[in-house]
Amino acid sequence: MPAELGKGGVDGASGGMRGGMGHPGRIVVVSADVGAGHDTAAAELARRLRERGFAVQRLNLLDVLPRPVHWAFKEAYRGILRWLPWGYDLLFGLTSRSRTSVLVLRTLLRPVRRRMRRHIPPDTRAVVTTYPFANQLLGPLRRQGRLPVPVITYVTDFVVHPTWLCPGVDVYCAIRHAEVQPVGAADGIEVEVVQPLVSRDFATSAAIDRRHARQRFGLPPAGRLALIVAGAWGAGEVATTVAEVRATGHVHPVVVCGHNEELRQRLEAEHEHVLGWVDDMPTLMRAVDVVVENAGGLTCQEALACGVPVVTYRPIPGHGRANATILARTGLTHWVPGPEQLGPVLAALVGDAGAERVPSGDPLGASDGPDDPAGLIARTASRAGTAGFAPHRRTVADSVGDAIAVVAALLQASGGIR
Repeated sequence: MPAELGKGGVDGASGGMRGGMGHPGRIVVVSADVGAGHDTAAAELARRLRERGFAVQRLNLLDVLPRPVHWAFKEAYRGILRWLPWGYDLLFGLTSRSRTSVLVLRTLLRPVRRRMRRHIPPDTRAVVTTYPFANQLLGPLRRQGRLPVPVITYVTDFVVHPTWLCPGVDVYCAIRHAEVQPVGAADGIEVEVVQPLVSRDFATSAAIDRRHARQRFGLPPAGRLALIVAGAWGAGEVATTVAEVRATGHVHPVVVCGHNEELRQRLEAEHEHVLGWVDDMPTLMRAVDVVVENAGGLTCQEALACGVPVVTYRPIPGHGRANATILARTGLTHWVPGPEQLGPVLAALVGDAGAERVPSGDPLGASDGPDDPAGLIARTASRAGTAGFAPHRRTVADSVGDAIAVVAALLQASGGIR
């Protein structure tokens, strides 16, 4: 978990002062340390808001739950992705089609609302979420008038799954080409198309010298390289993907295993260029010719911002396949259905091995067109006051709610609902 992300942690509040004058207000950014995509988007948003002078407080949603449940929830989610992917796919599809299942989720989280409310300081001007379950807590608080400031959410995927949607959320920020599922759920909600929360370093990576980029990671100076990524947890059929990419003979695989140490050690025994967690992804993407991914999440957006061609291969269940469908339909990536088609697609994308790839630009509009989400949030927060925002006082009901929250959150985690 990032050092600045924790219960009640203030991320850069001192940076919210300009010219010795008070900051324009506090914004609470709620994420969750489930994988890395939600947290990375939250960190980039916090950085942009601090540049605009706001005090930013980041909150890990799982820290709102009773402490033992934090671990149980995360491990249950990780376990179902690894050992029961078909179950995750089934639950994702169920919650996509049935509003009742989302209502059940919201009901299970209801005892946690008081805990969430206690984590919002009285001088807050807006609350922003980058994780769907946070909306199921904050939306009802906003709708009931117990949270008298705007609730804004930034959707980290290309698919706006129903678990993101909740009455009381004021604005949903989604990147270009994102789609609401199901379509009927879009009625009555406000969706703003915004730039992706991707670091500007990716858009400017073309200025990084290819030779030095490869030296930085100990990669061969010549030849075509395919970067294989599978998120912070190294989820999915990574070993099979690496073997099949290598078997095409068109590229040399470079694998990022994230925090999955077991996967890294296993692949190192068979392959040459295997990395763990990488902090400098802009430079690494400058070193390669194509990205092969399986989730359609933040790393995919980063590659598109770099102008690197992206292949979706063996996508993980649930949101991975849903994202892959949208990405392929809009032409943002190439979804390869099997190993027979993998070689021809890679050969076409990497082209002549003697020529260096020229970045093709960002199709998501990170530098033009859609609004910067930080700008939209800043304008909304500036219009919002803190009048009527009374500090929360702990009551007996809070203690009872905490006890119920343990049971409810454990049921939620064991169900593996996204």
